[in-house]
Amino acid sequence: MKKLGLILAIIGLLTACNSNKKETKKVVVEPVFTELQTKAKGFFGELPLFAENEANKVTDEKVALGKALYFDTILSKNGTQSCNTCHSLDTYGVDNLPTSPGDGDGTMGSRNSPTVLNAALHISQFWDGREPDVEAQAGGPVLNPVEMGMSSEKEVVDRLVKVEKYQKMFALAFPNDKEVITYENMKKAIGAFERKLITPSKFDDYLAGNDTALNEIEKQGLQLFMDKGCIACHSGNALGGNTYQKFGVFGDYWEHTKSTKIDEGKFEVTKNEADRYVFKSPSLRNIEKTYPYFHDGSVASLDEAVKIMGKAQLNVDFSDTEIKALVAYLNSLTGEVAQEYKM
Repeated sequence: MKKLGLILAIIGLLTACNSNKKETKKVVVEPVFTELQTKAKGFFGELPLFAENEANKVTDEKVALGKALYFDTILSKNGTQSCNTCHSLDTYGVDNLPTSPGDGDGTMGSRNSPTVLNAALHISQFWDGREPDVEAQAGGPVLNPVEMGMSSEKEVVDRLVKVEKYQKMFALAFPNDKEVITYENMKKAIGAFERKLITPSKFDDYLAGNDTALNEIEKQGLQLFMDKGCIACHSGNALGGNTYQKFGVFGDYWEHTKSTKIDEGKFEVTKNEADRYVFKSPSLRNIEKTYPYFHDGSVASLDEAVKIMGKAQLNVDFSDTEIKALVAYLNSLTGEVAQEYKM
């Protein structure tokens, strides 16, 4: 009986312990947001892990193929250029030139090469917004005589079908297609790769609740950025890329930038008078690294670009102290391309 009593007592203790374990709940501490964080989160939202597209599902196989194509000079007439030539992932998706030389005789393009980083989050592509997404954009430079210079879609496909690596990679990326190596699939693959080029920064840590992610001058710059009206053109998770705006609301833009060529922007595509000097507002993510600035790369300094935007768009003369704070905040938007997506 004593043994039985002891056994029952042990069972009772074990049952009680298990019961206590079940009742113990993990306490999740929610971050406490400051007023500035709450306001900023409302304007900028949350950066996704990648930019989705229902019409072109992002798969590992497509991304692998897109990466191979992005770095391959096979897509240029003379084999001298790849997508990465003008949009180098080692230098934040740009080449840091005012405009870029093309394949062949080195003729310079007419507009600054914008960064591909976070570009898939934009409402459209190119400075004038003439293409709807990164998939459509990917096919443009390849056939542009001033850029990669290929003569036709057929010439591109004829090159790709001769490469055993691409025969296999296209088949894996597009297993349900009867004809896998097509110009359209090339664009889809490069687009899928670019949809992964998202660059979170310490600003995103700040928006997620880490108040110490930004220092005091960066917070001052953020407050100014919102209070002065910069968010009218640079809001959303890409901090831009989601509106079209006239460049030079207060005065002709070239008076501020000293541009040597006057670009009429979206008007050159639509011929609509309302689109004259209208451009897609650029994303400000990684802006510290994507100089020179504006559609023609006419301004080398971020400080000067901020000063110009204040005057040309807001009719505000920023003080040196304000410019210093605004630039400090903009520098907090610098992220990093994941190493797996680099060459």
